[in-house]
Amino acid sequence: MKRNATAVWNGSGKEGNGSLTTQSTTLNKTQYSFNSRFAEGVGTNPEELVAAAHAGCFSMKLSFVLGGAGFTPDSIETQCVITLDPAAGAITESHLTVVASIPGISAEKFEECVADAKANCPISKLLNTNITHEATLK
Repeated sequence: MKRNATAVWNGSGKEGNGSLTTQSTTLNKTQYSFNSRFAEGVGTNPEELVAAAHAGCFSMKLSFVLGGAGFTPDSIETQCVITLDPAAGAITESHLTVVASIPGISAEKFEECVADAKANCPISKLLNTNITHEATLK
């Protein structure tokens, strides 16, 4: 299985601009620029897209891990914060915050399942950075 996206960039790094299009066209010539990446400009940025990918992948993996342990979640909500150090030119952390409603699970079993999902979701495996998390049952 392969998925793809295309980035088009025009101009210099600071004054130029670009667009991103995904295979599904969920993003279709979506604008990104220096300002949308390093300031508060309009448009998306690579770090925001990595955060979305990590949150989505982790949530789905957690659902599978829970199912394998005999639990069906009512809901899993995951926020991912990607930290970019512009001076180093590196993503230094991916922090996952998950709040889940899972009938009948203990806090210990929930944490075990979260740790498994964090370590084994494909995006976690892809990232070469420190991946941290917070997990809350509601």
